[in-house]
Amino acid sequence: MRYVKWTLLAILALIVFSFFNYTLPSHVVVRVVETNSQRIDMGINRWFYAAPDTGTNGTNKAGTGRDIKFVQTIRPNGRPLVFRNEDTGWGWPPYFKVNSFDLQTEASNLKSTKADPQWVMVTYYGWRSRLLTIFPNAVRIRAVSGPDVTVFPWANVIILGALAVILLLLRRLWLRFRRRRIAPVLAEVSDVLDEADDRARGVLRRLFGR
Repeated sequence: MRYVKWTLLAILALIVFSFFNYTLPSHVVVRVVETNSQRIDMGINRWFYAAPDTGTNGTNKAGTGRDIKFVQTIRPNGRPLVFRNEDTGWGWPPYFKVNSFDLQTEASNLKSTKADPQWVMVTYYGWRSRLLTIFPNAVRIRAVSGPDVTVFPWANVIILGALAVILLLLRRLWLRFRRRRIAPVLAEVSDVLDEADDRARGVLRRLFGR
């Protein structure tokens, strides 16, 4: 039973970690080499793309293909990293992004070559999977002075800190509720069971003389 408990807790922790890892903003320094638009046929991977009706007045149906804007980049170590550029609108995750066309223009304006690199900081969320054909979604792009620029994740710290405070408050409320409401009821039930047990023992003693 102990192994089942720890297995379930490990699965729950993995789900929570994956959720925040996918949703919270990340930052990476890259060099933009190309911007384009390509048609993607949606299948099971549609869960990793924006809602079909974001910016399209609901004309696309779930599961069908649609044109998606891409920003192709190269990391400082030479490895490629491709971003999609989709509006999130009022959907999830709550980035309220509605400027994908402006972002595409900014990315095109920041294109550079290996001989004369222009490094940029891309803020994004999501994962890259070649197997599922999914891409992280670029939220912001800005020029930086070099490939070694780093950003402290203030947004992540604030979000996770606020969530921790909320969970602590909920735990405190639950403990108070259990102490005031549930514990007395459990005590009464225990007393009733003890009385019933004593009566049953008394009946058995009278019947069997024990």
